[in-house]
Amino acid sequence: MNKENNFGRLLILLFITLLGGISLYWLPETIWGHQLKKVDLLSDIRIKPEPLSLDSLIKQLEEQDTIPDSIENPDTLSLSLKIDSANLALRDSLYKTIYTADGADSLGTHIEDYSIGHLGLNRFFSALNKRKTLKRPVRIAVLGDSFIEGDILVADLRAALQKKFGGQGVGFVPVFTVTDQFRPTINQKAEGWKSYSLLKDTTHAFMLSGMLFNPGHNASLTIKKAEKYPDLSNVPLLKFYYSGMTPGSIKYVTDINPDTVIKTLPAKASPACIEIKKDFNQGTFVFSGGTDTQVFGTALEEDEGIVVDNYSLRGNSGLILDRLNIELCHDFSDIRPYDLIILQYGLNVVSEEVLNYGWYRSGMTEVVKHMQACFPDADILLMGVSDRAYQTEDSFETMPAVLALLHAQRQTAKRTGITFWNTFGAMGGVNSMTRYVENNWASKDYTHLSFRGGREIAKALFDALLLEKEFYDEAEESLH
Repeated sequence: MNKENNFGRLLILLFITLLGGISLYWLPETIWGHQLKKVDLLSDIRIKPEPLSLDSLIKQLEEQDTIPDSIENPDTLSLSLKIDSANLALRDSLYKTIYTADGADSLGTHIEDYSIGHLGLNRFFSALNKRKTLKRPVRIAVLGDSFIEGDILVADLRAALQKKFGGQGVGFVPVFTVTDQFRPTINQKAEGWKSYSLLKDTTHAFMLSGMLFNPGHNASLTIKKAEKYPDLSNVPLLKFYYSGMTPGSIKYVTDINPDTVIKTLPAKASPACIEIKKDFNQGTFVFSGGTDTQVFGTALEEDEGIVVDNYSLRGNSGLILDRLNIELCHDFSDIRPYDLIILQYGLNVVSEEVLNYGWYRSGMTEVVKHMQACFPDADILLMGVSDRAYQTEDSFETMPAVLALLHAQRQTAKRTGITFWNTFGAMGGVNSMTRYVENNWASKDYTHLSFRGGREIAKALFDALLLEKEFYDEAEESLH
């Protein structure tokens, strides 16, 4: 009897072990940043689909990659109507002389402009050329996911642009984020705050950052300037962005001035800005009063040159941007106007099993239209997805889904008549992520950049923007 019981238990144990072994097939691709090799006990009997050739996929996508008959973007149309047809034709001719017929670039050398008359960066370049008389800094907002969090890529793009066009400071910074511990461009510590995120909250109104903060009793924010990048530590102007119908105050002490200073926060129904023009290296700011006060963040910057704000939100596919509050964005633009908005998304969408991203193209098309409604005075540049590798039997290779998503993103730019930049091509194209990992330019999840890798892509984007500005300036000169 005991023998029979033991035999039954053995069978149950073997069955549980078999189920456990089979379930290993559904383990995630990465754990704590380490790539896992797929375990498949049924691999010898499983019918596998024929592996997709990247060359054949590229050919299929190129055949589909045609410019639509009509652009769905009314913003570009309204801008182009201000220029007569002869000048629009001249712009088209100049553009086609420099680039291919449809502007697509497999190397990421230049910006692909799909606007009528190639005016996709007209507002941004015009602001740059007038920056000395603009009476405010030229502003860029970079929206993205974990690919740029901690100021990866953005820090080096900011440094290059400020060196070329002037300006100082890190720009806008939320009260706190998950990257506070490793962001090299500013050191912050926040205590006593309640936060809301666009990713999870559907009850509050959000602007670009997708974050909102309520200060508790004596909520504090300690800010220490960073020195790793040039032009970050010598900024004497600190700005607080907030709203609230109940007056409040900020009490602060800095290392330069040990005396306590109190600054009033007047009641404001719409976003407002309080400026503190005191030089400091480190300061602690304590908020009191204002029970309904909402704080958006701070900004360290000059009121001239160029400012680049990093609005990264980990886990964001970009599709939730259609929930940004238009009225709030308009109010925010009144006190912090933008000339260019860069959208960097895609890594949270790429899936090894998916090759059709028409749904994402449709969703992002609506997002672009919504962003134009939120920020009608800003140009929009859509960055294509970066390379991402997955493990095959012998090596790491570009995930075919990257090319499929890249195609959908370019189609989004074409359908909305905005500008596009091929990040994947700028990295080196197929299997470039493997090279980035080997050079320690990316982490071993074969997805995310290191700061060193971000510097490489930032330089490529900076060069592409300057090249496009050359075309813009030459076209403007020819038209006049």
